[in-house]
Amino acid sequence: MTEIRSGTVLPARREDITLHTDDGLALVGELALPESTPPVATLVTLHPLPTAGGFMDSHVLRKAANRLPALADLAVLRFNTRGTASPRGTSGGEFGDGVGERADLAAAMRFVTERGLPDPWLVGWSFGTEVALKWGREHAVAGVILLSPPLHRTSDEEVAAWAGFPGPVVAVVPELDDFLRPDDAARRFAVAPDIEVIGVDGAKHLWVGENATRRVLAEIVARVNPGVLPLPTEWPDA
Repeated sequence: MTEIRSGTVLPARREDITLHTDDGLALVGELALPESTPPVATLVTLHPLPTAGGFMDSHVLRKAANRLPALADLAVLRFNTRGTASPRGTSGGEFGDGVGERADLAAAMRFVTERGLPDPWLVGWSFGTEVALKWGREHAVAGVILLSPPLHRTSDEEVAAWAGFPGPVVAVVPELDDFLRPDDAARRFAVAPDIEVIGVDGAKHLWVGENATRRVLAEIVARVNPGVLPLPTEWPDA
């Protein structure tokens, strides 16, 4: 058995993809699927702020794609929003400050539909939570997971629109976040009482360290496919 560590890449079917937006942009991305079984659900991931270094390979999202197809039978879709670059390539267009990205999310959800991927969940991190909260209500999603939501670009009205949403909406908020801490998050999200706010002791906005990564991935899986918990920390040697 080998310990699952930061750089571990577990078996999956991985495919480079291109999403096409209604305003004519090509967005680069990757779809990771369980190696030999159909996925039970799909994570549509939305990365942190590209003007501050966020992209589809931001570490929590990369590790989700590296691990969760194998550990939790999940499909993981990652992509660079408009104007964002990563080793996979650069998406067309320019940063839209959360507004232009409406079309990027729509392109991702259209891809999910066209590929017949099951039960899509939005998983946003930081800026990605703003895109999810602003525009996710326009799509048929099973639930929403918000990692380190700053609520900078999200109005109280946009948060309130999630009141009565039939699926889970969960905000996972670091105790030591740079932008929004658990008590303030509870107050901001109170306009949509069904949103669950989970404070994580000792954690910071960037979820640095393997313990933080494991906690985040466990919180995701607890909502999307809880029957596979606890997630293994080791993987059989080939």
